[in-house]
Parts: sequence; structure tokens; C-alpha cells
Amino acid sequence: MAKCEICEKTAIHGNKLSITRSHISKRAPRTWKPNLRTVKADVDGEIKRIHVCAKCLKNGKVKRAQ
Repeated sequence: MAKCEICEKTAIHGNKLSITRSHISKRAPRTWKPNLRTVKADVDGEIKRIHVCAKCLKNGKVKRAQ
């Protein structure tokens, strides 16, 4: 399953709602997946390919390999 290796973020499940005339008429299952990127990162002195969400990359929680 897709998971960020830094913050452990995974897919979440819920309902897609169809709203017409201010009433919720239909519900359908839906999945929200994390925005994962595969990057080369320096992990404990080793360069590895890891799956990281875009939020962790943006916040600088990952030290990328050069």
C-alpha cells in the first residue's frame, strides 16, 4: 500500500457526496491518496530511494542526495 516513509501518511476512505438543491442525495465510496514522490534521500548515511509525500518534501523533512 502507498505510504509516506517519513510521516506514515496513507490512503483514507470516505464518501463522495452528490449535492443537489441543498440536499445530499447520493453517497458513493471514494479514496483519497497521498501525493507521493520517489526521491533519492540520504538515510543514515546511505543513499536510498524512498517514497515521500509532497508535504514532507516541501517542509524540508527529507535530506535529498546530490
